[in-house]
Amino acid sequence: MSLAIETIDLTKRYGNIVAVNKLNIRVKSGTIHGFLGPNGAGKTTTIKILVGLLRPDGGRVIVLGEEIRESGPKVQSRIGYMPELPRFPKHLKGWELLDIYGQMYCIPSQERKSRIRRLLEIVGLKGRENDFIGEYSKGMQQRLGIAQALLSEPDLVILDEPSIGLDPVGMVDVREIIKDIARKGVTVFISSHLLSEVEQTCTHVSIINRGVCLAEGPLGDIIGKIAGSSVLEIEVAEGLDKIINIVRDLPFVSAVQVEGSRLIIESHVREDIRPKISRAITEAGGTIIYMNMRMKRLEEAFIRLIRGEDR
Repeated sequence: MSLAIETIDLTKRYGNIVAVNKLNIRVKSGTIHGFLGPNGAGKTTTIKILVGLLRPDGGRVIVLGEEIRESGPKVQSRIGYMPELPRFPKHLKGWELLDIYGQMYCIPSQERKSRIRRLLEIVGLKGRENDFIGEYSKGMQQRLGIAQALLSEPDLVILDEPSIGLDPVGMVDVREIIKDIARKGVTVFISSHLLSEVEQTCTHVSIINRGVCLAEGPLGDIIGKIAGSSVLEIEVAEGLDKIINIVRDLPFVSAVQVEGSRLIIESHVREDIRPKISRAITEAGGTIIYMNMRMKRLEEAFIRLIRGEDR
């Protein structure tokens, strides 16, 4: 298994405050990996260490197969980074900013122009490249930040709150840009408070609190393990006592509650369990009057995990 990011007992202190506490995370290459946690969890500190803006007080950081402390600029040139709320000089035009970054990356002139033209089209700023950044909306500046992060054609892109402050249309656009990046084989590491966006964008997540990783893995597995993958509500006409035991014995059922003539069934799998449940109840002689299924959400898993850890 190839890893784009691995931290081993990563630690960072600010005086007496431990911002990152022996953090262990593993990010598979080629994934869109969400990095989640409440305010003060240590996300931004960790990201700054990953991109070389902060030095850790302990532990190891391996990015793209290179130890950060040993590699320096060698690995940093393979990372694209957009900080939270990027601030660019307002007196520059959009293309001028990207051209300056391109020169910093030592990209030859003709190649630089070609990449800038392509990236402006990808992020939806084609036609606005000659406008001053001071005239850009918040969403446009976010798009420009993503273009800047992609300019060096990195193997790993780290985005800190890429959708913050955007309207719904802007969120959808940024989501599609991120997915398009990943389709090209680039690993995308996203820190975000917008759990609904993470759920629609990411394939894997790490959830941290107080500088410690509480859960990590494929998105569906994390939701299923912590919150239960789905809840099925069924109302039956008769034979409830017999049906309860049969449903409880099904291998994909994790819990069953009884509310009058209704069964509230929790499952630990992400697939649609309605056909199997319906068949089991019918074979037991039951008659289904009503059935409704809802999938558990990342928000439910996140809140349950953080509140449980706080307690």
